[in-house]
Amino acid sequence: MHRKRALVLCCALACLLLAGAGAHAQSQSSGGKIVCWKDRAGRVLGCGDKVPPEYQDSATKELNRRGVTVRQSDAALTPEQLKAQQADLERKQVEEHRKKEQRRQDKALLDTFSNEKEIDLKRDRDVQLIESNIETLQTNLKNADARQADARSRIAQYTKRTAPVPAPIQEEFDRSEGEKTKINNQITQKRREISALRQKYEEVKRRFAELKGDASSRNETAGGVR
Repeated sequence: MHRKRALVLCCALACLLLAGAGAHAQSQSSGGKIVCWKDRAGRVLGCGDKVPPEYQDSATKELNRRGVTVRQSDAALTPEQLKAQQADLERKQVEEHRKKEQRRQDKALLDTFSNEKEIDLKRDRDVQLIESNIETLQTNLKNADARQADARSRIAQYTKRTAPVPAPIQEEFDRSEGEKTKINNQITQKRREISALRQKYEEVKRRFAELKGDASSRNETAGGVR
């Protein structure tokens, strides 16, 4: 019985020695390094002197002969991850462009105006220009209305006599009506432009005040430091 146990122990010891020798030989043949590969959850799937072809896109960890990690690599990105990465890059580029454009506009604003009164004067000049266009349109509207009134009067004369209305007179009436509609639409659009322009200058003044306030704060801070 004792001899049998001793024989079993000797066999086990021999197996361990052979396994250790094999691992040492493998380590020596690969320059003393071991590479382990993982799944996407981070679990180690196996280790060896090189990564199997089917796991080339997996995350890897390389260890030296003392078991210290000397190099790691992440798993290749999936198509969904690549798409998300590209979208994030594009978002950052758009945001950077927006910030760059804002800085350019802020510089132009400070270079153009020295106070809010100058902004108001520029607003009033721009509004006056549109109002001049409206006055011209209103004059054109009166002329079209007068031509239509004249055509209406002549149509009434023919209608009173139960005579057919000549085509040129009817055409003048219809043309004047269409012109009036067009001019009224243009006047409405111009008035909307004035409203939008006033709103724009209010935003310009608000931004101008913010920039001036920030500049003053920086100057006060710099003065305090000195």
